[in-house]
Amino acid sequence: MARTACLASLLCLAGALLALPVLGQEVFVSNERDNTVSVIDGGSLEVVRTFPVGRRPRGLTFSRDGRTLYICASDSDAVQVIDPDTGAVRHNLPSGEDPEQFALAPDDRTLFIANEENATTTVVDAQARKVLAQIDVGIEPEGMAVSPDGKLAVTTSETTNMVHWIDVATLSAFDATPVGQRPRAAAFSADGRMLWVSSEIGGTVAVIDVATRRVVETVGFGVKGIAEDRLQPVGITLTRDGRFAFVALGPSDRVAVIDAKTYRVVNYILVGRRVWQLAMTPDESRMFTTNGVSGDVTVIDLATQRPIRSVKVGRFPWGVAVRPAPAGPSGTTP
Repeated sequence: MARTACLASLLCLAGALLALPVLGQEVFVSNERDNTVSVIDGGSLEVVRTFPVGRRPRGLTFSRDGRTLYICASDSDAVQVIDPDTGAVRHNLPSGEDPEQFALAPDDRTLFIANEENATTTVVDAQARKVLAQIDVGIEPEGMAVSPDGKLAVTTSETTNMVHWIDVATLSAFDATPVGQRPRAAAFSADGRMLWVSSEIGGTVAVIDVATRRVVETVGFGVKGIAEDRLQPVGITLTRDGRFAFVALGPSDRVAVIDAKTYRVVNYILVGRRVWQLAMTPDESRMFTTNGVSGDVTVIDLATQRPIRSVKVGRFPWGVAVRPAPAGPSGTTP
């Protein structure tokens, strides 16, 4: 009798939990050739809307509350500030020439922008809409990252083959670390101790000790049946617990899974054609990759490290960012 009552209580509790509102996600994807952003519903995994933006959109990121979308409109020479609920452009920020990628500092207002054409990093106060500094870095800057404590920023320069270190307090570059040929993306570990940098033509990922700014490990890749020159690392993302790093490998159509403790590649995940960037949901249960040539997004289940869906978006999808879905009138997601 006691067991029956206990089972009934558990079933009631399970039913109550299922009845609670579940926060969903929205996945925003920049379509480089269409000058648009596609929005994928995280539940149905279907495109629910598409809105126009500036020319050749690439990097995109959200404010911490998810209510503001920033996007690099590279050929419009602007960072656009967008209402993600409506797709309306609120205003443009001064960005320097040809903004490629950017990083929003932990203060939720300072943007560090890589300007490919004029070899600078532009620093903008997004709330005051004011340029704070333009910092000389290497030739063809591309990747940007800000450390979790907000004290350091880095820019990668594709032609100089270096990572440039910026002191956020003084807004000045103070050091540079050589890496492989054509560095593209940079990502700090969650504890801020390591910086991961992909080198597209070099075919490697450098792991840099932040304290010494020296490369402590260089990760290479090899896939049976795939030529080495097609293994081109670009986008990088890391799990918060420091267990895995995921690297988009460009025209190999693979995402590499790296054990972030041993620096060994433990898996390759087949995705769409010419994978560029990747982003995880906040709970790190799924990952979304942008596949430029096939014009789609691959959805990966991270528990199994297997693709579960391909979602068609616009032409040449490049950047991707995830935010919680907006709440409806009753406080639940629509």
